[in-house]
Amino acid sequence: MSKHIGIVACSAMGAALCYQTICTEAPAQMGEYMHPEVSMHTHPLAEYMNHIWSGNWSGVAELMLSSVHKLQEIGAQFAICPDNTIHQAFDLVKAQSPLPWLHIAEAVATEARRQGFSRLGITGTKYLMTGPVYHETLGRFNISSEIPAESDREKIDTIIFKELVEGVFLEESRLFFNEVILKLQNQGCEAVVLGCTEIPLLIDPLDCPLPPLDSTRLLARAAVREALKQD
Repeated sequence: MSKHIGIVACSAMGAALCYQTICTEAPAQMGEYMHPEVSMHTHPLAEYMNHIWSGNWSGVAELMLSSVHKLQEIGAQFAICPDNTIHQAFDLVKAQSPLPWLHIAEAVATEARRQGFSRLGITGTKYLMTGPVYHETLGRFNISSEIPAESDREKIDTIIFKELVEGVFLEESRLFFNEVILKLQNQGCEAVVLGCTEIPLLIDPLDCPLPPLDSTRLLARAAVREALKQD
């Protein structure tokens, strides 16, 4: 029997991609139409954003904990969160969580190490790019990182919150991301972290200047592996 996956969601598009990846990729290991049991809970994105805008990461943690308690009540055995930014509250959550968690940046770092990358560019919300989530996690894997210039970070953040989380994917935004990723390549980066769970819905891996590390799908695959692990 596989373990029951609990998804603590935040923004809809990234959470949906994570769920879809679990359900469509698991059959390769489990058999036709089979995947682990999956449950999801989310508070409105607006509630998260009110805390993020004010820098209230303990408030973010309270929302995440509220979700994980609900998921535990319906049988989830471990939790994942397909949102990079709110992982800034991860340590607060983990200390009080009734369930074990997988960390999205650890899933990315594990894949980066498997592929032999030692220097990564980071894209995501401005809170994610300048925050500790990837810088600290990658450091534990002896992987260095670079972030875009401030003006590029601001435009990326605007694209995420005004377009991607609303399900809007514009060609001009995709081309802008490619320009930023090319700059990261010129800074010596060997791959780029798609560190907002909606970015993989915009980026085309075939014309991306650097190999993309898709945090959404990497977390989903890690969850499937965990669900199938025999304790």
